[in-house]
Amino acid sequence: MNNESERDEAQEDAPEAEKITQPSTMNAADKFREQVQSTQEPVEDYEPEEELWNGGYSAKAMVGTWILLGILSVATLILPFFVAFLAFLTVPISLGVIVVIWLVGAVVYGVRRFGVHYELTSQRFIHQTGILTRDTDRIEVIDIDDVSFTQGPVQRLLGVGRITITSSDRSHPLLHMIGIADVKNVAGVIDDVRRKERRRRSLHIEAI
Repeated sequence: MNNESERDEAQEDAPEAEKITQPSTMNAADKFREQVQSTQEPVEDYEPEEELWNGGYSAKAMVGTWILLGILSVATLILPFFVAFLAFLTVPISLGVIVVIWLVGAVVYGVRRFGVHYELTSQRFIHQTGILTRDTDRIEVIDIDDVSFTQGPVQRLLGVGRITITSSDRSHPLLHMIGIADVKNVAGVIDDVRRKERRRRSLHIEAI
């Protein structure tokens, strides 16, 4: 009788032990899942990349060069009549020199105008060079440390100039963008995107 009563008590206690241990196991699993989810990057933090600006060498940046070439052309035609040691420059020779000067200017313009292209997105700055073959380099906007621009007297009148980008990128730690139209606003856009991306990344790190 005693043995039977002990077995009955053991059977009654067994379910209660299972009931006590089972909730603790489920709670541990739930806590583990919560920890895993908390370490994962939230989906809503993702921002699609969008294009903010694209451009290259502006034709207005060559205005000063065209004026200089015009002055040289006139001087090549006139000076031989007034300067003795330039007397060898006859009219046909002078015209040939003028043609060469303008051809050089046209080649320089073509290389600058069609050989370089820039694109700014919300996350990257893309720099493309080349005419027949094209090389493409990318700089993360968060790696851009400083943005500045310079203008000469004629460039200020035309609104063009040179933008200098300083970054921690190994391929282009110092990038000069010459002949950029609306240079002040373009430099401002690049700087604004750089600062915005850095603030966004720092807030995301603090949130984690």
